[in-house]
Amino acid sequence: MEPASADAMYLLILLALSVFLLLFHIGLQGMLATMELGVAWNAGPRDEGREPKGVLAGRAARASGNYRETYPVFVGLLLALTFTGDMSGMGLIGATVWLVARIVYIPLYLAGIPYIRSLVWLIGIVGLLMMMFVLFA
Repeated sequence: MEPASADAMYLLILLALSVFLLLFHIGLQGMLATMELGVAWNAGPRDEGREPKGVLAGRAARASGNYRETYPVFVGLLLALTFTGDMSGMGLIGATVWLVARIVYIPLYLAGIPYIRSLVWLIGIVGLLMMMFVLFA
């Protein structure tokens, strides 16, 4: 088995960090909901349909949902770049851009900062497009 190239290792690190970010989203959303509705709600089956109504819990839930909308695309493109053997250049930069934008997006969303948050989301989409462009170039 050949040792992985530095670029392949970097992509694996990006993948691991993206999983950590997913877990962070889930944890943040759960923590804020639990702070609002209590431990018994979190530990229970949640059959009564109660949902957190607080601003931060709602923003965390929406930010998490937004992350999950683009996350499968990121993973798919990352795998495609790996399969095609093109793990450097624009694809690698695009993957990094997406991940950094998704990290920056969280505090912007929680703080309720408009326009800049949308711009950061768009920068993340540009990162995905960069990854996709490499596959078709």
